[in-house]
Amino acid sequence: MKALSRSELERSLQQQVRPLYLLLGSEVYLRRVASQAITEAALSRTLLREFNESAFSLLSDPVQSAIAAADQLPMMSDRRVVRIRDFARLRDADEDVLIRYLNNPAPSTVMIFVADDLDKRKKSTKVLLDACTVVEFPPLKDAEAKAWSKTRLKELKITADDQVLSEIIRLVGTDVQTLSNELDKLASAAASTGRITPDLVDELIGRSRELSNFELGDHLLAGNRKRALETLHRLLEDGAEPVMLVGLIAGNYHRLALGKHLLARGGREEVFRNVSLPPFKRDSYISTLQRSSAEKIARGIQLTAAADLAIKTSQATPRLQLEMLVCELAS
Repeated sequence: MKALSRSELERSLQQQVRPLYLLLGSEVYLRRVASQAITEAALSRTLLREFNESAFSLLSDPVQSAIAAADQLPMMSDRRVVRIRDFARLRDADEDVLIRYLNNPAPSTVMIFVADDLDKRKKSTKVLLDACTVVEFPPLKDAEAKAWSKTRLKELKITADDQVLSEIIRLVGTDVQTLSNELDKLASAAASTGRITPDLVDELIGRSRELSNFELGDHLLAGNRKRALETLHRLLEDGAEPVMLVGLIAGNYHRLALGKHLLARGGREEVFRNVSLPPFKRDSYISTLQRSSAEKIARGIQLTAAADLAIKTSQATPRLQLEMLVCELAS
């Protein structure tokens, strides 16, 4: 079955609700919105929602529990909804149980599977893709993130011109959860004027995030675990997503690897021609390059790559994986 876009899903829900959905992709916020929209459509005429809505995580729940819930008749309702997340943790021994359900789903249940990606080696993957209505949620492109931001700001009754929106996306990225948090913060600060200005973006996002990002990298390389964890928690509380922070840490180590090579080849000026740094960080960056061994930098790149994979394959929670990474890097 051809995968649906988000807009195609919205139109299809107005016509009918299907028994099996697979929400696939790494854009968590929009995936969650779609899951809620399916649930609302399925239970629109239900008074006792709490008895007809169940959620399971395969990190902690066996798939048999989810299927048992799906096989129950709804209570005073036409349908019940069962959601299954952390699908990457499905055990090989449980695949046949799932396949049997997919081939003969309960007619009064809407089952929603949620996954960042699928292991194409598993025999259940083809059955899942064939049986479910698949909706894809890839990371947004910059233009899509800008369009989403315009819609969100309209809801908040706040305006911002295209240049300001482009700067927000440059600083924040295209992860919609992070964008939503930052736009809400900016909208609150702009409530009196109704307009987000470049100065406001610089004050609330640019400077604070840039300083925190550099601070985190400095503490990691200095081996200051306590301060690194404090900075990490401040970034998380500020709305930064774990995957984005892993990317940030990886980017820092890749810049260090490049800077180390350039310093040996051509000195400071060669480094600054190729590595973009604010003037106030240049001296400390050179000092960091001089005291960091190539082996330590390579280890940092390897650890961040492993943490990124662990997060994307749902091995423990993203926050825990990030905290473990920071502890290892600062050791």
